[in-house]
Amino acid sequence: MASIALRRVEKTYGFGPKAFKAIHGVEAEIADGEFVVIVGPSGCGKSTLLRMVAGLEEITGGEIAIGARVVNRLEPAERDIAMVFQNYALYPHMTVYDNMAYGLRNAKVPKDEIERRVQKAAGILELGGLLERKPRQLSGGQRQRVAMGRAIVRQPQVFLFDEPLSNLDAKLRAQTRLEIQKLHRELGITSLFVTHDQVEAMTLAQRMIVMNAGRIEQIGTPEQVYGVPATTFVASFIGSPPMNLLNGQATPAGFEVGGQLLPLPGAAPRQGSLTLGLRPEHTERGAEGDPACWPLQVEVVEMLGAERLVHGHLAGAAFTLRIDGTLTPPRHGQTLHLRVPAERLHWFDPSTGQRVEAA
Repeated sequence: MASIALRRVEKTYGFGPKAFKAIHGVEAEIADGEFVVIVGPSGCGKSTLLRMVAGLEEITGGEIAIGARVVNRLEPAERDIAMVFQNYALYPHMTVYDNMAYGLRNAKVPKDEIERRVQKAAGILELGGLLERKPRQLSGGQRQRVAMGRAIVRQPQVFLFDEPLSNLDAKLRAQTRLEIQKLHRELGITSLFVTHDQVEAMTLAQRMIVMNAGRIEQIGTPEQVYGVPATTFVASFIGSPPMNLLNGQATPAGFEVGGQLLPLPGAAPRQGSLTLGLRPEHTERGAEGDPACWPLQVEVVEMLGAERLVHGHLAGAAFTLRIDGTLTPPRHGQTLHLRVPAERLHWFDPSTGQRVEAA
């Protein structure tokens, strides 16, 4: 096993005035045995970054180290990594066993060692009864497990996953997430996992790297990224539904949004232009006429089983509230009075999007 170090890594496509910079000086350290997820929207550079670690893309600037070796100029086969792709890339004419053993045979690994490694991987991934089948006889989830098994038998220093669950349906994605977690617990191999799905990121990651437009917005545990977002981008990208963001003016009397003054449970970190953030679940119902409450005009209520989402307008701005699904839902046009705990408020600079902490 080995750590991964990304040091001012850059990637530029093309030359001159038409050059496009896809990765802007990315820096990150992935510890030996850590499971880190790179998450972000399509086109943010997460797969490009992963492919540079794998050696499938040349880097334009900076340095990538796996363990003690700088690997900038090493071929993929020399980096001691194993990669699992979005498409399974299995050989259709080979059995599951042969697909898993193929790379080892090419590397001239002894036959008894191949047998040991394949059987061990098959046991971990519950593929023991499928070793003689061809890929066409397998479900999508089983094929993805074979692809992971092919990576396991390599016994690499690092696993790289490039959106491996994207082609699976929701039920299989959930099941395969559990299998990947189990796999990491058993093998403890350093893993870098790329996804655009925040649920995958939150459930799999020991730490997350949130990317936007080729830059890292925040690195932290899922709890840190969700609970203390570093920027408005992270606040709006992580969380379903995302954090409510209100642009306004902080004054000694409260927070003015769209000409309406909202009372604050505590002083804002500074006066003037700010963006206030609040998660949909972080409000309490107050009493009508309570001057400390915020009035939410209800427009639509969505029933999602264990919870309901209440969509409406607050001071002219769109606002979403998450409530328990067992509660009586509010009616269209009804005004809900919301109390807001001071510790649940998040503040951001509207010009930079950066978090603003209390002095």
